[in-house]
Amino acid sequence: MSKQVADVDTLFLHEAGDDYTVVVRRDGERLLRGRLTTKQTSAGPRPGRFRVKDGDDEVPRRPEQFVEMLRRSKRIRISEQTSRRGREELEAMLDGYQLDAKQVRTCRICANKGRYSPLTAETAIKNDDEHICPDCAKRELEREANYRGLQSGARDRLEELLLEVGDLERVANLLSGQLDPDLTKFDEISATTDDIELVSTSELDVHRDLKESVQKFDTLLPVQSLAVDNGLLEGRDQLVVSATATGKTLVGELAGVDRALKGEGKLLFLVPLVALANQKHEDFQEDYGDLLDVTLRVGASRIRDNGNHFDPGADVIVGTYEGIDHALRTGKDLGDIGTVVIDEVHNLGEEERGHRLDGLISRLKHYCETNDDDTQWVYLSATVGNASELAGQLDAQLIEFEERPVPIERHVTFAGGSEKIDVENKLVRRAFDAKSSKGYRGQTIVFTNSRRRCHEISRRLDYDSAPYHAGLDYGQRKRVERQFGDQDLAAVVTTAALAAGVDFPASQVVFDSLAMGIEWLSVQEFEQMLGRAGRPDYHDEGTVYLLVEPDCTYHNSMEMSEDEVAFKLLKGEMEPVITPYDEDAAVEETLANVTVAGKRAKVLNDRMVGEVPTKHAVGKLLEYGFIDGFEPTPLGRAVTEYFLEPDEAFAMLDAIRKGADPYEIVAEIELRDEY
Repeated sequence: MSKQVADVDTLFLHEAGDDYTVVVRRDGERLLRGRLTTKQTSAGPRPGRFRVKDGDDEVPRRPEQFVEMLRRSKRIRISEQTSRRGREELEAMLDGYQLDAKQVRTCRICANKGRYSPLTAETAIKNDDEHICPDCAKRELEREANYRGLQSGARDRLEELLLEVGDLERVANLLSGQLDPDLTKFDEISATTDDIELVSTSELDVHRDLKESVQKFDTLLPVQSLAVDNGLLEGRDQLVVSATATGKTLVGELAGVDRALKGEGKLLFLVPLVALANQKHEDFQEDYGDLLDVTLRVGASRIRDNGNHFDPGADVIVGTYEGIDHALRTGKDLGDIGTVVIDEVHNLGEEERGHRLDGLISRLKHYCETNDDDTQWVYLSATVGNASELAGQLDAQLIEFEERPVPIERHVTFAGGSEKIDVENKLVRRAFDAKSSKGYRGQTIVFTNSRRRCHEISRRLDYDSAPYHAGLDYGQRKRVERQFGDQDLAAVVTTAALAAGVDFPASQVVFDSLAMGIEWLSVQEFEQMLGRAGRPDYHDEGTVYLLVEPDCTYHNSMEMSEDEVAFKLLKGEMEPVITPYDEDAAVEETLANVTVAGKRAKVLNDRMVGEVPTKHAVGKLLEYGFIDGFEPTPLGRAVTEYFLEPDEAFAMLDAIRKGADPYEIVAEIELRDEY
């Protein structure tokens, strides 16, 4: 025993009921844990019984051995949780051996379990009316996280906050949707402005009517200036990559409207969504309707399309990808095309529909070549991880501009499905009750994953709000846009599917869900959506809140939970835009290319961004009876005209043969496409 205690560093004493816990440490490790009972003698308090823990047992030791450890200890410490009576008793006992002890601030939980954990101002974690050590605080937080089903990424973040703020209750409160801004703040993305020499609008070499329109501004914005300086007005094809609200759209307009006014071919401005096409059509009508004929092409119903509202002879055609692709697949004459603007070109990387944009671009290029048009191509995106590579694949010059007009604070808090709307209500109220230095109230976009949820959230918000999704008719959507623009609404609640859609001037973006339908958001989609927070002409900063439900998924096919996805998105790097092709996608695009280009279909396949297994796809088309040589069969023509995948086509054929009602067949196919 004496050899063991020769090197004792610290002997720690802590009151535990009528006894004292004894902890002996050497070289930073616990040497033994015991229990001391004192006795009163004529000389004062002295060791009575001393027992040492051995597993679940307590082994009696002679009191003299305890005294020997006292004498050989470099430091003797008494916990501050020991009562005054207990401290006085211990100090009187130590005085009898001419030994001194210091009172130390320790972790009560550790002390009760026979661990010596001294606390400093740097290590103490507040827990109600006491302080505990970081390890115990982490264990308490872990228990709460386990109860909530929190996953590893979120746990790491909570532990970081725990050590940073030193308050267990404040951090644990985040798990029930508390909005302590010092704790919910994940980071801040600073406003950045590159040093770009701005182009004066008076110096632009464009048609005089267009120059009059843009001269309401003295200079172009930086990304617009970069594009012009690098040959935009000389017909250079460009891929323009810049953050939301930096002015990319005008880059396409400068090229396309100028050419249309000069009689050098019409402008096709293509977007992914009907809602966005409707808005762009209205914008073009308002800005250029007195100079140019503007028309809209947003696709074809799978039941009937009479094309009444589409004028292929117009100077400006605003369309959805599918709308223009349908025109190509059905052989419509689009006239002479001077400029094609593909907005949101990062949709090439979308798993389900990226191949359709890839095919559209190739087919449209074929149309322009066959028509002998000298067409300029302008591709726009806020989010591309492999911009240089994509520019090469599109044979376009890269114009990349890193700017964020206002700073954005990103916040994370945790809330269950029923708690989220209460949190959203607080956030919407807080934003709308405040005004920026420019005199605008804070307004909120709430992104969620279903139309039904849009209505549910909007109904339960205290301040005026409105749902906004593709299920509303054009007039309903325009009314919401107008009310939001006039600051009559505190919030709009929209689906993630419209993230690239209308330009609501919001100061705050709230993620009610991190899913788009039954798929988790990609980093590109997430960045696109959060970029809607904050406008330089309206707001001093943007705010983004992720409301994360621990251990939540929206479909059994989802591998990660929402809390895992949250920190993947917040910390994730921009993913490269790569167009994936499975067998069905390869078959669909090859069939469309055969329909449009006949024997040149392989040329169209070869210049697409994605790798298309043409030989295999042609074999499948022959097997399915979709082509005969280099011509589509009547079945193949119907399949490509209505954008059917092979399994959809065969399901329809089977239903027809069984005598199913046509409308029931179409409804079933449409429902298969719904999230």
